[in-house]
Amino acid sequence: MSRIQSIARFKIHPGKTDEFKRLSTNCMELARANNAGTLRYDIFLNDDETEAVVYEEYESSDAALKHFENMGDNAEAIFKIVNMEGETWGEPSDELRKGLDQHGVRVLKPFMRLAD
Repeated sequence: MSRIQSIARFKIHPGKTDEFKRLSTNCMELARANNAGTLRYDIFLNDDETEAVVYEEYESSDAALKHFENMGDNAEAIFKIVNMEGETWGEPSDELRKGLDQHGVRVLKPFMRLAD
């Protein structure tokens, strides 16, 4: 399984929703322009816009690393205004795993799939 899937759950700090939305819009524009290996990048908000979920899927660890590199300052700014929990599903490369570990993202490896 070379594809990498991730889910990030954000609790947006009080009064920071507009900033989160602005930064997320920037991230989406960057993903559309620069991330050929990004298969899915979807952002969801709860009803009162205090929590968000970002669902991502990449064709490989290299594509995921490229995405994170492209997000740069936008991602760092988002991490300052949210509390984040995340999970990644797949078999990330050592380099990707190191970055995930730095952000406290749990990694779950494949066990069983319908397609198998």
